[in-house]
Amino acid sequence: MVATEPFKVVGTRPVRPDGVDKVTGRAAYGADVKMEGLLYARVKRSPYAHAIIKSIDVSKALALPGVKAVVTRADFRETGSGLVDVGEGPPLNLEWMVDNVCAGKKVLYKGHAVAAVAATDLHIAEDAMHLIEVEYEVLPPVMNVRDAMLESAPLLHDGQLTGAEKAEDQGKRPSNIASRVEFEKGDIAAGFAEADVIIEREYETACYHQGYIEPTNATALWNKDNDITVWTSTQGTFAVRTSTALILGHPVSRVKVVPMEIGGGFGGKISVYLEPLAAILSKKTGHPVKMWMTREEVLEATGPTPGGYMRAKIGAKRDGTFTAAQVYLAYEAGAFPGSAVGAGAMCAVGPYDIPNAFVEGFDVVVNRPKVSAYRAPGAPAAEFAVESVVDELADELGMDPMDLRMKNAAIEGTRRPDGATFGVIGNTAVMDAIKDHPHYKSELEGENRGRGVAMGFWFNAGMESSAYASVNADGTVALVTGAVDIGGTRAAHAMQIAETLGLPYDQIKPHVVDTDSIGYTGVTGGSRTAFAGGWAAHEAGMDIRRQMEERAAKIWEVDREQVHYEDGNILGPDDKRMTFNELASQLPHTGGMIQGHADVNPTTVGPAFAGHICDVEVDPETGKVQILRYTAVQDVGTAIHPSYVEGQIQGGAAQGIGMAISEEYFYDENGVMRNSSLLDYRMPTALDLPMIDTVLVEVPNPGHPYGVRGVGEVPIVPPLAAVANAIFHATGARMRKLPASPRTILDELLPPEA
Repeated sequence: MVATEPFKVVGTRPVRPDGVDKVTGRAAYGADVKMEGLLYARVKRSPYAHAIIKSIDVSKALALPGVKAVVTRADFRETGSGLVDVGEGPPLNLEWMVDNVCAGKKVLYKGHAVAAVAATDLHIAEDAMHLIEVEYEVLPPVMNVRDAMLESAPLLHDGQLTGAEKAEDQGKRPSNIASRVEFEKGDIAAGFAEADVIIEREYETACYHQGYIEPTNATALWNKDNDITVWTSTQGTFAVRTSTALILGHPVSRVKVVPMEIGGGFGGKISVYLEPLAAILSKKTGHPVKMWMTREEVLEATGPTPGGYMRAKIGAKRDGTFTAAQVYLAYEAGAFPGSAVGAGAMCAVGPYDIPNAFVEGFDVVVNRPKVSAYRAPGAPAAEFAVESVVDELADELGMDPMDLRMKNAAIEGTRRPDGATFGVIGNTAVMDAIKDHPHYKSELEGENRGRGVAMGFWFNAGMESSAYASVNADGTVALVTGAVDIGGTRAAHAMQIAETLGLPYDQIKPHVVDTDSIGYTGVTGGSRTAFAGGWAAHEAGMDIRRQMEERAAKIWEVDREQVHYEDGNILGPDDKRMTFNELASQLPHTGGMIQGHADVNPTTVGPAFAGHICDVEVDPETGKVQILRYTAVQDVGTAIHPSYVEGQIQGGAAQGIGMAISEEYFYDENGVMRNSSLLDYRMPTALDLPMIDTVLVEVPNPGHPYGVRGVGEVPIVPPLAAVANAIFHATGARMRKLPASPRTILDELLPPEA
């Protein structure tokens, strides 16, 4: 299915269509929404991590001049606890969705919303927020996954969760364990019996935030016709539409979501937090209501990644052949179920062909904000554990770490523990590229320096996407999609339809529109947007080609079968020929303009593999880790726009390095986050990192017209293990708890006090 002829547009590096607006400040983000009669709102949040709400008194806030309305949980409809499908991911418990937007009987994390107030001025709203009086009965919080799994742990949801660590104990007692997942392949007992060397280790990872620069925001207008319009910076307008409609009990057809430009998301701007609150305040006041979070609120009240506890056990023969693997994952879901432990379990041993494997995972609630997606959600922690054990096995067996990985590499036809079988993949091509790279072959000189490698896997996603493409009389094509542009997807979609039509890139004018103006389109995430959105753009282009052939046949008065479209030209019998532009100019007078339509739901996604090489220097006196050199190799299928692909890889690697050495949510014993600012929540900057070199391996996905696999998720997977393995080779200390902050490293390097 993949085109084999050389591409003319795909693979080039044109200027992005939204670039000038963004660098000149003309682009409108969520905080830029302005309209007549706009009110401003602030949210009252819990100071406690776990407490029963005894009472809420809003009378003093309502008495403040300028205050127009207050909303509490009493203003939301009774929902019950049924499961609902929001169109993104597994079904969700509707009651818990509402609870996360505005707390009901209990608050379950510090920062949990309990009320919101709208006023004519932001400062008045802020003052009024402090006048809302809430009486709490404080309960003990449970802050980490291992404590939460104990039978003695305080329960977040009394009687609602009935999980257990052992399958036979499921449903026998209330628990903070929300669910259990397991994948199995072969016979692990027999596999470990065959092994000459077995290594089993325990690991922990912290809770990490996506670190998007633009705070969460929403503006809503609930008009007198009972229609709701929401303006917001989101990765998924249709997900916001569905969630808002469900939470408010409103028909989805009467909710319109208008996407603003988005200042970063990385998976963290899919869930709704402010939209329903703004909508109810708008209904109460008859005015549009605008809200946005402070940075402290973003960190304390929106979804980060889960923290996790992992065990990995791998057995191998003396020649390096893996015989068995067993992986245990326990992930913090936050206050409500829904961590990506299932995805982590799917990815844990993805790069390897292991005949006997068992992976189990647990979704566990704790008194922290409900987690959200963050680039390859669940995979970085799982593969940190596995790749660390693989590195230790290479050391034990005296093998080159890449030789060991190549010996056990998953290939076409390999069956994963979750049951999926790989088609055409670039796993071994990535490994070969690492082995052949000058970075890997180079000598690393100097004291306290080390080199680490690690592989990563992400399965990628398809899902539904729509595209409309209208031909203009001047030969340009207006491309309309519903996919929010985060990393250059306007350009990627425009390039694919340009390739399909045989037109120059600058003849395509891409636009991202609201939910009333395009067919259903899935979230911008999961490494699906260039894949599925590009497929929709291609199909819309093919629809235009068919219509152009029909129109030319009518003009030439020949049979339709005698006309065909080729490389931007329409060809007919007797050397008849018209360029796309020539025919476009005749459309108004020969039957009207042409529009191509496509709605696709492709399932032929191409799994993605990446391998990273990391050199570090560790100061043994301070524990500081300096990244000296970093190379990221990745199979990208086909690089539609190589510059954007490289940027995605560099960004993912930088975020993964942050997870490895500096980023973490730091809570005290009362469940209060003590580093809820970007000064104290330490993300690496350009001053902390070297140039991240990228190597694009292109093994086209045969399940896409242009071979696209998707690139945004997998580059965040290898860095945790690559950095940890490099630290070991620099210091001799294995990092089994991340981030490898100076404190953690010194705990490993310095002898315990007598």
